[in-house]
Amino acid sequence: MALDNIQSVLGLLLVAVCWGFTNPFIKYGSQGLDKVSQAHAGSPWWKRQAAEAWFLATRWQYVVPLAINLSGSTVYYYTLGDADLSLAVPIANSLTFAFTTLAGVILGESFGSWQRIAGMAMVFAGVLLCIDSNLRKDVE
Repeated sequence: MALDNIQSVLGLLLVAVCWGFTNPFIKYGSQGLDKVSQAHAGSPWWKRQAAEAWFLATRWQYVVPLAINLSGSTVYYYTLGDADLSLAVPIANSLTFAFTTLAGVILGESFGSWQRIAGMAMVFAGVLLCIDSNLRKDVE
């Protein structure tokens, strides 16, 4: 039973990494979309949407992170079948924000203030407490 939880935790960590690390790269890959939108401002809505979709679909800087992000969603839905929801939601969703911040730093965004660092530390501590509590429950 504990091995199933460890596998679920690892799967959910993979999900958080896939979701969190790809968010800033997706944002980076979509740079220039506003220029496409402005260039087609006078066009019918469907023409503008088609131009935007074509722009995004032809940029590997957007498509690759999006594919990884969507792969994380596939792992998430697969893991939800075995995971305890009291673990799944905190691990996947809260750690996604922390990994997004770390990936943003890798891309050169500012890390922020000490409050952000303290908040990330609290997120990690809270998730570790959830995992520990759940694993101890299964041992007893």
